[in-house]
Amino acid sequence: MTTLGAYIRLMRPANIVTAIADILLGFAASGALLVLSQQAEGSYFIHLQPLAWLVLSTIGLYGGGVVFNDVFDADLDRIERPERPIPSRKATIAGASVLGGTLLTIGIAAALQVSIVSATIAFAVACLALLYDWKGKHHPVLGPINMGSCRGGNLLLGVSAIPAALEQLWFIAFIPIIYISAITMISRGEVNGGSTKALKGAVALYLVVFAGIASLALLPQFSLWYSLPFLALFAYLVFPPLFKAMPSPEPQFIMRAVKAGILALIVMNASIAAGFAGWQYGLAMLLLLPVSMFMAKRFAVT
Repeated sequence: MTTLGAYIRLMRPANIVTAIADILLGFAASGALLVLSQQAEGSYFIHLQPLAWLVLSTIGLYGGGVVFNDVFDADLDRIERPERPIPSRKATIAGASVLGGTLLTIGIAAALQVSIVSATIAFAVACLALLYDWKGKHHPVLGPINMGSCRGGNLLLGVSAIPAALEQLWFIAFIPIIYISAITMISRGEVNGGSTKALKGAVALYLVVFAGIASLALLPQFSLWYSLPFLALFAYLVFPPLFKAMPSPEPQFIMRAVKAGILALIVMNASIAAGFAGWQYGLAMLLLLPVSMFMAKRFAVT
């Protein structure tokens, strides 16, 4: 692993792709695509600029957040995960701190190019990420909620492409909050093994997520029929690893369940986006999945 590769690894590239899916979902849910369809063909590029800025913003926010995760965990990783970039001395704490700070700054600055509202959300996400890295992860209850709130805020960052839509759709942030809370709860067993109780709790939270997505059918602009095929794929990806880990919640099975849950974020987002913007948009979002899986083979996800 080269020095450059070590710093790229700190950013968790495969995970960043899933964060981009949050933005694409929020952008579709906000109605921004409808605005685009009403514009003259020559002006499409202009109206796609907010999406580009928001994608850059989430790359900075997510990348910076996970880099600081390793900065705060450096001492613990020297014992539990010496192969990671900082314990292995392929990256330094100072270098990682500069990288993380730069990425978070880029994330907030990029969001500011869209609106003050977007920048405010980006700043809140950055603060939530740092809070989780510093203290949140160590709390058994507030930690998962803290981490989930980062992804919920990221989804709302995408919705902020049309600021007025935030007043109508703020509640959809609870879907990723619950889902990420479940994954975070599972991930506590990555090193020393997990508990069957935690895995059963995660299954229950996953079911709440499915129910939450189905309930979006109450919105006039959401079609559950377009969402159903993506939901089936989502279930196929997340439940088998969990059920396999239950009889023997050993670290390797826990890590597989966590990895599956993270990568399946793209499918979850696609299932919701399809309901708002049509199956074609959801299918286009699914193209991010092989990209994320390709990166996951080369860079750590958990």
